[in-house]
Amino acid sequence: MDIEKIVLQMTAEEKAALVSGTDFMYTNPIPRLGIPSLCMSDGPHGLRKQTGSGDNGVSQSEKATAFPTAAATASSWNPENLRKMGEAIAEECLYYGVHTLLGPGVNIKRNPLCGRNFEYFSEDPLLSGIMGAAMVEGVQSKGVGVSLKHFALNNSENYRFMGNSVASEDTMRNLYLKPFEYIVKHTKPATVMCAYNQINGKCCSENRWLLTDVLRNEWGFEGVVMSDWGAVKNRVPSLEAGMDLEMPGDTDICRKWILDGLKDGSLSQEALDNACRNILRWIDRYCRAERTSEVDWEAHNELAAEIAADSAVLMTNDGVLPISGNEKIAVAGPLFANMRYQGAGSSMINPMFENSPESEFRSRNVKTVDIAECDVVLYFGGLTDEYESEGGDRDNMRFPEDQLSEIEEILKTGKKIVVVLFGGSPVELPFCDKVSAILNMYLPGQNGGRAVYELLFGLKNPSGKLAETWPMSYEDVPSCGTFGKNVNEIYSEGRDVGYRYYDKHNVPVRFPFGFGLSYTTFEQSVWAKEGDSYKTKVTNTGSRYGGEVAELYVGGELKGFKKVYLNPGESAEVVITPEKEDTKTYSDRYEVPEEPEKYPLTLESRFTDLKQTFMGRILFKAVLSVADKQEKEARRMPEGPEKTNKQKGAAFLRRILESNSLRSMSMSAGRSFPYNFACGFKELANGHLIKGIRCFTSKIKVPKLPKEEI
Repeated sequence: MDIEKIVLQMTAEEKAALVSGTDFMYTNPIPRLGIPSLCMSDGPHGLRKQTGSGDNGVSQSEKATAFPTAAATASSWNPENLRKMGEAIAEECLYYGVHTLLGPGVNIKRNPLCGRNFEYFSEDPLLSGIMGAAMVEGVQSKGVGVSLKHFALNNSENYRFMGNSVASEDTMRNLYLKPFEYIVKHTKPATVMCAYNQINGKCCSENRWLLTDVLRNEWGFEGVVMSDWGAVKNRVPSLEAGMDLEMPGDTDICRKWILDGLKDGSLSQEALDNACRNILRWIDRYCRAERTSEVDWEAHNELAAEIAADSAVLMTNDGVLPISGNEKIAVAGPLFANMRYQGAGSSMINPMFENSPESEFRSRNVKTVDIAECDVVLYFGGLTDEYESEGGDRDNMRFPEDQLSEIEEILKTGKKIVVVLFGGSPVELPFCDKVSAILNMYLPGQNGGRAVYELLFGLKNPSGKLAETWPMSYEDVPSCGTFGKNVNEIYSEGRDVGYRYYDKHNVPVRFPFGFGLSYTTFEQSVWAKEGDSYKTKVTNTGSRYGGEVAELYVGGELKGFKKVYLNPGESAEVVITPEKEDTKTYSDRYEVPEEPEKYPLTLESRFTDLKQTFMGRILFKAVLSVADKQEKEARRMPEGPEKTNKQKGAAFLRRILESNSLRSMSMSAGRSFPYNFACGFKELANGHLIKGIRCFTSKIKVPKLPKEEI
């Protein structure tokens, strides 16, 4: 493709279309010039190729492999897992005609209550960067692009559409931007997705310092910057800032702003042309990949189980595990039959296979007995979808009360209890010292049932290490008093996040970062420095084959790691050369802004704020009725995976609608909720009937899209 020639041939209308998405997951084709449409799809831990209209609902997506989520895979401390997973997901992309995968997500886990933490790797930037880079390499090695997200400081969900992340440059540079920097410099991702939120009062989509000065000029990024779905506020300043592609598109107002901006000079031709060049290079490179006619779904299912087993963290064990097979076993807990294997939200996958602990136990002929008769109780519990989802942050860090009561009742019997834990984030564990073992599976993907069996019965040896700190209680978290409560999210703790905070202030934790037990034992020599490198020796001193992670900390921070797998008596030498340090110093100052007034209502008001006026309550109820309808439909469905998926989709939709703003809703809904309607709703909610009617009747006039001209 001759990019420069095509840009010269394009009309202003065609350029305005090219920098705008269409049909929720596609770029606009330009038929006159032979420019095809590029297809994108969620998500970070598996493909979610939609079959219907854009609704973020799992029930309308193709069958695909649901791999363990990032919260799990990061705990493997094995980048090769992410590389293999990336390759497998890319194969499924090629099967379904997807050119770019929307992931991985590498935002730092600032607070354990973030509803989307299951999609992110770690509280540590180096671990996040290395694991994310491996996935990028895996996906892009097959000719499929990625979209690295969510750039940047997108660390909470309650106010993600309009929130303002307030942080010093030192905090941003040395923590929150680090994973993105590592991946951009090491792997050259096809695209980077800018986040919804503001940073120090400037929207990410309009933040030239973030998108151009840092990303392009400092780090050398040459790909496409796209918006998160509905993250654009004003199209002209976003183009000038370096944001190339507006998604999901089909927003007439954005094309109008572009065309008007060219006429009145507020938009430079250079900014628009640069965006077109970036998008054309992306299309030229990734639309060439040929579709494949088949996928080895069984192999991908096996890989999902292999990664899940390698990622599981054995948190406590008094010797009850592994189970020998001679014990009398009882099972309890809600997640034995209905294992939670993935998170809720836009990354929900319609799994090709589904294997719970119950189905795996049945296929292996595992005999179970009642609790008055057993030697050990296997309790399958943890966070269910109602506690944790994209679109909203968790209310607290507590273990579900009904499950706590069940565990307490079982403890009264005096039986040994093994808790098999599922969930995407840390929870408080008041029973920790009372049970015999805790095996943390996080969210292990569609074949997690097999991984659970292999680990419990000793066919596999747990070797995962925590990629995040598990505090004793939420009150021990540095941002516990303010997180997710206001539009302005103040990063007052600076770099003191996760283990950096707990180590610095000597705060006891339930389980530290990097912790994980094994069925065997290891010895590791003291790290020896040789030039720029560090060397250690790891030896398996136990009786079982197993994996161990050599973790290098310098100055209290993780500087490198290597996972080794050893037979009994076997040793391995590990040599790590840390990345060269950035010697620049940055300001640790930031200004705390005033909280915005909740009235009068604006296009940026949180949708729940509409309830403070009479008309606003009517509008709020009307919009939420969409989620109500889906919930009612789900309740009427017969029991099974389809009903569960429908219920998850409805709950996610409710969270998204409640936390949305009129502006972001319009920008993500395209022609079904045009910008003038959003303005009309705002006026009506403020009691301005006439102004509202004028907005509704003022149609936005733009030329047809190039694909509509045929």
